[in-house]
Amino acid sequence: MLRMSFLEHLEELRFRLIRALMGLGVAFGVCLFYTDKLWDAVREPAASALKQLGLPEDLAQITPIEGFSIIWVKIPVICALFIASPWILYQVWAFIAPGLYKKERRLATPFIFTTAGLFIAGGAFAYFVAFRFGLAFLLGIGVGHGVKPVVSITEYTDLFVNVILGVALVFELPVLIFFLTLLRIASPRFLLAHSRYAILIIVILAAVITPTPDAVNLTIFAAPMILLYFAGVFASHLLVLSREGKKFPWHRVLYGVLVLAAIIGGLLWLALTKYGYHWLWKWPFLMK
Repeated sequence: MLRMSFLEHLEELRFRLIRALMGLGVAFGVCLFYTDKLWDAVREPAASALKQLGLPEDLAQITPIEGFSIIWVKIPVICALFIASPWILYQVWAFIAPGLYKKERRLATPFIFTTAGLFIAGGAFAYFVAFRFGLAFLLGIGVGHGVKPVVSITEYTDLFVNVILGVALVFELPVLIFFLTLLRIASPRFLLAHSRYAILIIVILAAVITPTPDAVNLTIFAAPMILLYFAGVFASHLLVLSREGKKFPWHRVLYGVLVLAAIIGGLLWLALTKYGYHWLWKWPFLMK
């Protein structure tokens, strides 16, 4: 392990922060060239929800500066954060790597790709499923009761960013659990023994993130988070087995996954060919 003084740690931290910000700046510059398309993608869930309610699809600009600050600054920054996430995570790893053993430093590539992949997957899940479903519910509450939704681009973008980033960060749960195990703060046995408390905390967290108060949206948010928790416990178990020099029976797991995939594929085939369903590339994906 390398030994560094406190000032050397601060200098290394400054160096990594500057490089991370430079990467974010480059990604932001690229996003500026696609601002129109990015804004169209961001406002599309609102336009779709308003269209379902039979209302105009345009969002409202209340102040003169809103359009510039949202379309040309905030949205490109958020998109740049997702694009630059692998580079930023590499800088994080490069900062902590000198304090790890050689065997642990081999985890650099899996750490970067897994963490960035989960972050992007969380944002995609929030955008394509959770946010759309919740937004349609929120906008439709007052319709039919003398209320006409007028959506400000600032309020809409704030809700959009909070949900997208919130879910994306929650999707990092397996990485957090893995590092707690790596630092010997937690163990798979402990995590499984207290899983009921973890599920309770996840449901409460989902209730905070969820933009609607109904149980359906709460379930849409909470179910993937619970699955991610147990995925983190599984990764923790693999780490403990590696420490003890044992191997995991991957062939049995692969066989089970193939059987499960065959069952799901068969059910989808029956739904599409026998029962008149057709596939949609958005929630709920199957519809008659």
